[in-house]
Amino acid sequence: MNTVTQSPAITGKPVIDTPKFLDWPTDGELLEPSLSEPTANLINDLHAEMSECDMVLTTSGNYHMALKELWNLYLKKFPAGDPLKNWYYTTSPPIAKQQIAHSLVQFGNVRLSCRPQIAVGPQPLINSLAEAKYADGDAVAIIKSRGNVLLVKKGNPKNIRTIWDLGKDGIRIVTPNPSFEAGSFRLYAESIYAIAKHDSNPPLNMTAENLFNTIFNGASGDSMKWLSGKRIHHREIPWSIAYGKADVAVIFYHLALHAVRTFPDIFEIIALGGTPTEPKPLPGNQTETLFAIRIKGDWSAKQCKAMEILMEAFQSDEFTTILKTHGLARL
Repeated sequence: MNTVTQSPAITGKPVIDTPKFLDWPTDGELLEPSLSEPTANLINDLHAEMSECDMVLTTSGNYHMALKELWNLYLKKFPAGDPLKNWYYTTSPPIAKQQIAHSLVQFGNVRLSCRPQIAVGPQPLINSLAEAKYADGDAVAIIKSRGNVLLVKKGNPKNIRTIWDLGKDGIRIVTPNPSFEAGSFRLYAESIYAIAKHDSNPPLNMTAENLFNTIFNGASGDSMKWLSGKRIHHREIPWSIAYGKADVAVIFYHLALHAVRTFPDIFEIIALGGTPTEPKPLPGNQTETLFAIRIKGDWSAKQCKAMEILMEAFQSDEFTTILKTHGLARL
C-alpha cells in the first residue's frame, strides 16, 4: 500500500521572474482567455494568417493614442447589419512601402497578408509612395505636432533644465534608432542643434557645434552618453528612461504627454519653450506634419467604402477635438 504524504500548505508568493517593463494599457478591457505577456511571449503562441481584410491602415505610430479614439468612432459609422470586419492598423515606425509591396506584416507567428488601403506618414514617406506608383490621388495633411520637449524621470533627479544640459558630464540621452527610425531621429537631432544655434546666450565656451559633437560624435569621451532604441521609439525611449541607462530624451510633446499621463509617478516633462501644459516651441524646435493618402488596389465595394469613411474621419471636427486633447494640432 502506498502511503500518501501530505505536503505543507503553501502560504508564500513567488517573485515573478521578469525584467522591468512599462505595462502600457490595452485598447479596451482585457478579455479572457488572454495570452498577452510582454517579456517571454511576444505573440509566439498565437499562430495565424489573415488574408482577407475590409480595412487596413499603415501609419506612423507616434499619434497612436489619438488614433485609438478615432478608430472607435470610425467603427461606429458602419451599420450594425454591415459592420467593418477583419480590420487592422499598425502603429510602428513607417513600414508602408514594404507593407504595400509585399501585402504583408508579421508579428511573431501572426502573418497579416492584406494590402493597405490608406497610408499615413511624413512627407518623405508620401513622396516615396508616389514615386513607386502606389499612391492614388493627392495626400491630405491631417496632423501637426507641437514641437519637442525633454522627457525625464519624475522629480528630474539630474536637474536637466535646458538643451545645453544634454552636453554635461554624466547626462545620458536616448534617441530613436538612427537607421530604423531615421525620420524621427533626424527631427530630434536637428531640434537639439537648431535650438542651441538660435540661443543668443549660450553657456560659457559652449556652441551648438560643441553640444552636437559632445552628444553624437564622441567628443565627450563617454561611449555611453548616446543611447538608442532598436525599433519603436515611442515604446523604447520611455522604457530606457524608466529602467535603462538614459536620463533624458528629446521627444515629441504629445508622446511625452502620453507617457506622463500613463505613468504619472515615473515621468516628467521639461518644456523647450512654453510650459509642460502649454508648449510654445523655442526657435529651432522642429515640428512634423503627417499626411494621409489612398493606395491603389483592386478594391471591393466594401473596401472602397471603408477607405472613404476613414479619409473623412481623418478630416473631421471630431478628430480635431481628439488631437487637441492629446497635445496635437492641425495645420
